[in-house]
Amino acid sequence: MRIGFIGLGNAGGKLAGSLLRNGYDLTVRDLDPEVARPFVDGGASWADSPREMAEACDVVITCLPSPAACSAVMEADDGVLAGLRAVAEAGTDAGGSQIWLEMSTTDESEVRRIGALVVEAGAEPVDCPVSGGCHRAATGNIAIFAGCERETFERILPVLTTMGRRILHTGPLGSASILKVVTNYLASANLLSVSEALVTASAAGMDLNTSYEAIRISSGNSFVHETESQVILNGSRDINFTMDLVAKDVGLFDALSRRLDVPLELSPLLVEVFEDGRARYGDREFSPNIIRRLEEATGLDVRTSGFPAEIVDDEPEEPGYEVVPPR
Repeated sequence: MRIGFIGLGNAGGKLAGSLLRNGYDLTVRDLDPEVARPFVDGGASWADSPREMAEACDVVITCLPSPAACSAVMEADDGVLAGLRAVAEAGTDAGGSQIWLEMSTTDESEVRRIGALVVEAGAEPVDCPVSGGCHRAATGNIAIFAGCERETFERILPVLTTMGRRILHTGPLGSASILKVVTNYLASANLLSVSEALVTASAAGMDLNTSYEAIRISSGNSFVHETESQVILNGSRDINFTMDLVAKDVGLFDALSRRLDVPLELSPLLVEVFEDGRARYGDREFSPNIIRRLEEATGLDVRTSGFPAEIVDDEPEEPGYEVVPPR
């Protein structure tokens, strides 16, 4: 199976690395050719355009920072859709219709819109965002949601289990994107609550190392605490995720709730806080530095020794599998 991968950023580069490491015939593309160089040096091919990639590959994966970036890659004159149409018109896809995997965190209505264009071009669309942190993407242990027809899911499952450990078929196209923004909303809310908890514990004179352990062994523990709290306390605040991306994610969730007329209370506050974080510290500031708003307000420095500067997945790479929901 020939796989094309567009977008070799924080998550995309690690997902593409899992494919290359496991022997897939991989073609890559990124706006910055230098980012792609290690992949090409490692045996991947380079595509001069998204269309060229789509004409040469059975599966095309996009992992891009925004819906607008995905639209540009898909719909340009030399975009993926043009390549898919060319293959369909030539009748050269002997192994069955091609598949487009959208691995970005995006708006479900946008992925359905582009998905309809993919179907018109003779291919099959899947939205399959990832969750679990870039450290798990690097080792192939990340979770992947997949929204598509069941037959398409079964065709693409071997590729998904190479990039991730726990694979969930969420339903039709768009369902994975909805659940992804739901889970990212929860993680973002937890980041804010963890920040408030650590600053308040510090203000109360609590030892920060002891405070971390108290939360970790208690009912207040969470994935976010076990990962992001560590880089907060170290001071690096490096979780490979930035303010603009969190703002995008909470904005997508808030927009979804508004479309559905769900009167949320916390969601608008999260949008406001992270937009303020972008304004204060810049789009590319690491998202855990949202705690600086409270550090600056209190004059406290919430850092201590004994914590790593970055999170590394210490679990061995294992074959992935489908997660089946209880019924």
